[in-house]
Amino acid sequence: MSFQAIYVPVGVPTFHLESAQDQFERSKALLQSVEPGFVFPEEMLLSVDALRAFLDGKQPDLIVFQNLTFANAAYMSEVLRRFDCPLLLWTLREPVIDGGRLRLNSLTGAYSAANTLRAFDDRPFAYAFGAPEEAEVVSAVKAVVAAARIKKELRALRLAAVGHTPQGFGFGRALDSELMSVFGVELEAIEARELIDRAKGYTDAECAAWLEKTRCATCGLDKTPEKNLLDHARLYKAYSDYVAERGIGALASRCWPDFFTAFGTPVCTVLSLLNDDGVAAACEADVYGALSMWIGMRLTGQPVFFGDPVSLDEGENTVTFWHCGAAACTLARKDTGAEIGVHPNRKIGPAMNFGCEAFPEATIFRVGREPDGSFRFFIAEGEALDKPRQFIGTSLVVKTDAPSRKLVEQSVLDGFEPHFVVMKGRCAGELKALAEMFGFPVYEY
Repeated sequence: MSFQAIYVPVGVPTFHLESAQDQFERSKALLQSVEPGFVFPEEMLLSVDALRAFLDGKQPDLIVFQNLTFANAAYMSEVLRRFDCPLLLWTLREPVIDGGRLRLNSLTGAYSAANTLRAFDDRPFAYAFGAPEEAEVVSAVKAVVAAARIKKELRALRLAAVGHTPQGFGFGRALDSELMSVFGVELEAIEARELIDRAKGYTDAECAAWLEKTRCATCGLDKTPEKNLLDHARLYKAYSDYVAERGIGALASRCWPDFFTAFGTPVCTVLSLLNDDGVAAACEADVYGALSMWIGMRLTGQPVFFGDPVSLDEGENTVTFWHCGAAACTLARKDTGAEIGVHPNRKIGPAMNFGCEAFPEATIFRVGREPDGSFRFFIAEGEALDKPRQFIGTSLVVKTDAPSRKLVEQSVLDGFEPHFVVMKGRCAGELKALAEMFGFPVYEY
């Protein structure tokens, strides 16, 4: 899906146009450096008629509305009358304060525009104040552009629920109508037994390539009994074929007990490899976990960790995230590689069994639900530490910016779900911008 962002620099000709022109050129340079596909007017939009002419034929996914000088509410009204998409309102800093003429009066224009935004339909919008070269402005523009891209791409996402959540795990369930109406995401469902039956129908020869792919990505696969190896390859092919046939970008798969009782081999390593293949794959049929993973993967361009907070160390100021063994192979520590083991409870393999590598910047994230069913975002930042595997399965230790005990205590009191995503990089700005576009509250720890 092509993404269109447009720059709407408005003003009136009675202010200092030399200063406005300078800000216009510098603003274009910033926007083009962030998003090469930005659409710019050839000149400043100094009348409502000029604004109308520029907007004709546009179908923006993001609007950066900037008061080059003061402009009355008619300019923003024209934008709102035509479009319903994410909007960044950008105020310029007054370039000169010398007791002489007010050059731009951009800030008064911003108040006028924001008042109209709220009065029109109380539409959410992002706001930035400052000159084009200021770090806070650059960060705000980057965050809003990234979030607007994610919001648009969500409308093309097809997410699969493979089976149902186990009893007591209802926090991961989702309605197809709700995902579509809120996020624009298409949810389709398939029973776990359908993929198990498909896997059972493959020959060893048909699955040889999938087994070899697993060997190349992991360490210690030879310790797994041959039947489990062959069944894993069958299951990997079944999931991969289904994903390819249906255009699936994310999936939430049931795992226990079916894959142990009805198939005899866990799905953990299949999900691990799917994450490395670019498909956000969550276990325990957690649809909103898979959605959180997909958002994290789109923001960072890399696999993300999915797991439970299982341990707190106040001395190190850390929280340990863990799960049974479905983390992406590329997250493994380099000194061990992506080791293969067995599921910690069922003692059947293959399942991933490693500690994750360190990375200096980390974001913890979850698309969560309020008690009334409305949506909210959990966001925290920190650093993933250089730690060996903490428990059988896969683990990641995060030193949080906030006091880890306070983070745990408050998020438990706030009733957050037990599954979280940890992504590489500091993405709080982008996630907050995305939440703002959806009108979701943010719980930042």
